[in-house]
Formats: sequence, C-alpha cells, structure tokens
Amino acid sequence: MSGAASMGHVPVMLTEVLEVLAPRANGLYLDATFGGGGYAAAILERGCTLIALDRDPAAIARGAALAARYPGRLTLIEGRFGAMLDLLRARSIAALDGVVMDLGVSSYQLDDPARGFSFRADGPLDMRMGSEGPTAAALVNSLPEHELADLLHQLGEERAARRIARAIVAARAVAPIETTQALASIVRRAVPRSADGIDPATRSFQALRIRVNDELGEITHALEQAASLLAPGGRLVVVAFHSLEDRLVKRFMQDAAGRAPGPSRHMPPRTPARQAPACSPFVLLTPRALRPGDAEIAANPRARSARLRALAREAASNTRDAA
Repeated sequence: MSGAASMGHVPVMLTEVLEVLAPRANGLYLDATFGGGGYAAAILERGCTLIALDRDPAAIARGAALAARYPGRLTLIEGRFGAMLDLLRARSIAALDGVVMDLGVSSYQLDDPARGFSFRADGPLDMRMGSEGPTAAALVNSLPEHELADLLHQLGEERAARRIARAIVAARAVAPIETTQALASIVRRAVPRSADGIDPATRSFQALRIRVNDELGEITHALEQAASLLAPGGRLVVVAFHSLEDRLVKRFMQDAAGRAPGPSRHMPPRTPARQAPACSPFVLLTPRALRPGDAEIAANPRARSARLRALAREAASNTRDAA
C-alpha cells in the first residue's frame, strides 16, 4: 500500500523497514513490489543498487523518473514477484543482500477509479494488478452461487458470504454487474452497515481482488524464492495488511527459522512435538510483528493494519563449518 510522497502518499512503516533491512552502500537489493517507489527511493539513497519488480505496467512506467535520478543503480522489471527467481536468473542474478515486499494493493491502484479496486468512486469492475487474466466483473457474472459464497468467505472472511452471493446472482440475472458502484450497492443492500463503521462492501472487494490476482499463491511463491536468493547476512522484510497475508508470512518465517509456533489453547498438544532443525540457515528477526506507531496511523490511516515481519540468512561467519 505504499505510494510516493509527491502524490500525497508515503510508504508504510518506512522507518521500521529501513531499520530492519539495514541496507548498506554497494549492496544489491530487491524491491519486489515497487508500487509508488517509496521504499525504492529510500534504499537507493543509501548508496545501494536496486532491482524493482511490479506486475503493473503503470508502476514500471512511473519508475522511469526514479531510474533517471540514480543512473545505473535501478533496474525496473515488469513481472510478478511470485516469478522473481526466473526474472532475476534471466539477468544472471543469483544472490541478494536484501528483499523488501509491501503486500496488497498500492495506493496508486486504489485511488484510480479506472482500475476498479475501490468502491469509493465508480469505475469498471476490473481489479487486475497487471493486464492479463479475468476481471472481477467476469468472476462476479459467471461463478456459480456456491463458488461465489466460498470465495467471499475464504478470501474476505465475510460472515454473510451466502447472503451476498445470493444477492449477486439475483442481480446479475436482471443485468450484468459491470461497475464498482453496482457491486457495492448490491452488497450494501444485502448486509447492513455494522457499528464499527466499516463499509459492508469492504470484505467482498478484498476477496475478489485477492482471487483476481491470485495474491495468496503469489505470496507463497515469493516468500520461498526470496529466502532462497538471500546471500549470507541477507534480510527479507515483509509488510502485510490483513490477516490472510500476515498468517502466510508468519508461518513461512517461523518454519524457515525452525521455530515451532506456540501451542493453541484450543487444540490438543501435537505428538511428537516438532523439533527445530539443528542448523537452520535462517534466523527470525521479529519474534512478534512490528506495528506502525500512533503518529503514522494518524497521518496515514491506511497504515493502521500493517504488520512487519523479517527473516535473515545467517552470516557466513556464523554458519557451522561442515568440517
């Protein structure tokens, strides 16, 4: 959800990201979700060389100005971060000193009605971060009712998923649902506004966006590939914005570091207990997720749900000698 300061947006938890990533001059880093270039600009200011990925052609086009400011030190690549290994191998890059990921939709995408991510302004029901694949409108107008309900429940954590799916199917029988306002109105009629003030359409729009862009699948692939690319001492820093994302990041980092999650009081103890690998090459830098401070939340309300987690590959001097 990061944006550029020139557009009135700032990268979320920038101070914390830089503290944990600890970019050093002449290091090679990857911004796997370039967006508005906020993290990228801050990393480049540290004297680093940076590769920036984004599946959105508009983001890559915006990055040209930043690349011109740092000639020879910023390489922009259009592509999915879930394919970073192939994208970097094609450029003979096999190791990185650090990777940063800012998950979810960017402020540029969210604020552009033509992209169809938000119900706050009317626009085509698109929601694609790139330029390929089915739109949200295609899913809303074609999926069977039970599949729509499952999608809204699983990816939006929407309790009223069946009621909303039923309302969508009834509405599309009269006329195709093609705009953000049309869909939002259907959801609002099916689900009354809650006391917390959150728009009833919020979870449904989240679910469709995640499905359209296969966001959870992309995150899973990206985490595995980013960890494999880290050089000794390299760090992976991830900022997530909702529980589905954060759960994937937390579980991956705990597993990579050989840290079994604490037992749930709602579940019986597992037997046998999982043992941590004797020589895991990774160390967890954030036993608990870092959160934005009150001042940042006040200045940028979109930061309120952010969670930062980080993982590092052990430095070469700390690695056990095989001999």
